[in-house]
Amino acid sequence: MIRTTFAALALALAIPAATPAQTSSAAAQSPFTFEEVMVPMRDGAKLQTVILRPRDAKGPLPILFQRTPYGVPGGPLAAVPKGWEALAKDGYIFVFQSMRGRFKSEGVFTLSTALSDTGPDEATDAYDSIDWLVKNVRGNNGRVGMWGISYPGFAAAIPLAKPHPALKATSPQAAWIDYWQNDDLHRWGAARLSYITDWVYLLQADKTNAEFTYDTIDTYDFFLRAGSLADIEQRYIKGKSALIRDLIEHPDHDDFYRRQRWSDALGKTSVPTLNVAGYWDQEDPWGSWQIFAKQRQNDPDNLSQLVVGPWAHGTWSRPGEHELGPIDYKVDSSTRFVEKMQAPFFRYWLHGKGARPVGLVNSFQSGSWVWRRYDQWPLAAAKPTALYLRADGSLSFSAPATGEACRTYVSDPANPVPFRARPISPTYPRPEWRWWEAADQRFVGGRPDVLSYVSAPLDADLTVTGAVLAELQAATSGTDSDFVVKLIDVFPDDHEKLDNNAPLGTYTTQINGYQLPIAMEVRRGRYLADDAKPAPLVPNQVTRWEVPLRDHDHVFKKGHRLMVQVQSSWFPVIDRNPQSFVPNIAKAKPEDYVRAEQKICAGSKLMLPVVR
Repeated sequence: MIRTTFAALALALAIPAATPAQTSSAAAQSPFTFEEVMVPMRDGAKLQTVILRPRDAKGPLPILFQRTPYGVPGGPLAAVPKGWEALAKDGYIFVFQSMRGRFKSEGVFTLSTALSDTGPDEATDAYDSIDWLVKNVRGNNGRVGMWGISYPGFAAAIPLAKPHPALKATSPQAAWIDYWQNDDLHRWGAARLSYITDWVYLLQADKTNAEFTYDTIDTYDFFLRAGSLADIEQRYIKGKSALIRDLIEHPDHDDFYRRQRWSDALGKTSVPTLNVAGYWDQEDPWGSWQIFAKQRQNDPDNLSQLVVGPWAHGTWSRPGEHELGPIDYKVDSSTRFVEKMQAPFFRYWLHGKGARPVGLVNSFQSGSWVWRRYDQWPLAAAKPTALYLRADGSLSFSAPATGEACRTYVSDPANPVPFRARPISPTYPRPEWRWWEAADQRFVGGRPDVLSYVSAPLDADLTVTGAVLAELQAATSGTDSDFVVKLIDVFPDDHEKLDNNAPLGTYTTQINGYQLPIAMEVRRGRYLADDAKPAPLVPNQVTRWEVPLRDHDHVFKKGHRLMVQVQSSWFPVIDRNPQSFVPNIAKAKPEDYVRAEQKICAGSKLMLPVVR
């Protein structure tokens, strides 16, 4: 039996993992004193809260507060975790809290992001907690900052909708705003099947971190046999997750999701905010961008910033990070972030020391591997430039002639395209999950149901900075369909010199000819016209498909080639489209899944924001 193991998850997200209480001698050697309290909320529920106070504290200190569903420290820390050494040098009272209904905290954990007029909700729980902390934690200076990655990142963001006066700074990292549009649970209405199963079960099967059990080492096989999301719920989840049941009953972008879009409540930006995102974040690449954009709509004091780089989920918090998957770019980007960006941000706003952080967007640009500071976004210098998919399999900045032929392939739900090389291990703890969005796409190159379009080698560097959009002219013989579009940087065959004298048994990933994904996304056909009212496609009718590929900052180097791949499945990270229109894909039956001929026709293109 294969079990998902989440013991390393908390540390991966810069949260001290829950551990048994240490001995008194170990506690005496800890850099922090340890205190566990139950903090009351406005409805009477009490939340498990751990207070770590520096032993050498001199004078009042600000509080750095993190709320999490993954568990809090169970005893004194033996040392300062590496990810927040730079913060600890400035001096903070670190506070960690188990969210409502998790571990020892009272109440029910719903995973809801909805705001309530009266509470309780995640914003009021944060407000009530901050209010209690500044009044009851000895030695604090009345200033509170929040921080966190992923769920703790969302928990650091939602208080912006109802900020306590003592909240003086927050850093939501890999946060989210909409369960249907993007990030953890869906991509434009296409359900993230394996992640829903792993992650939502983890959080709702019991009050601690539950483990989902697989009966195979290859989850591709498991999900292919298991069927639809409703089948998985009935056979394996068995009512242990209320959210999974809700996802099944709400396949469309209806009020269930819209009322949870907490960011709609954001008004004038009043709390300094350091949003953080990763271009290769395999879990939450979108939400922090949207929070930043929403804040910038009413930000007269320029309090909102964004830091973004070539990082997977949370890797910016690990000092020493200098790799994009197997590609070593030889720049310690994460140490620069934690020491030169995150620490000075909190130092200025919570301690009142140092210079005010500068730069609207600070981006560690991939390809060139240098830091860029942008004082506007999108860039005025970035010109929308069409890159056309041609019938001969090439890419060109020149439009095709009228009447150019379509390219076709057959999509078979019984043999969907895997999202990474098989065998596909569970989401955690295997390392394949962390960097799958940077994985070499040559693993699908021989499949007849994946179309590849390749440019000639570039004769000069090509810089793409801003939002990338695919516009397909596509058709299907079915009545529903998905299209997945990938923009890829193809490295030259002689990119690096191979060491033919390496010791026997030495193995390194072959970077020569590497196909590095820069942007990848899926679009579900039933929602092309209206994301709340699905409609069948007209068989064999060429239709314009917009596939948003998010914001990026990448230099395609001279001698590299551009590649675009198009396919109709991405399994099991995305659930299979039956390719016949059914009222609810989450409840599709085996007979609903049919083969379909797919066509990509003249005029299909990517719009690239090219900086000349």
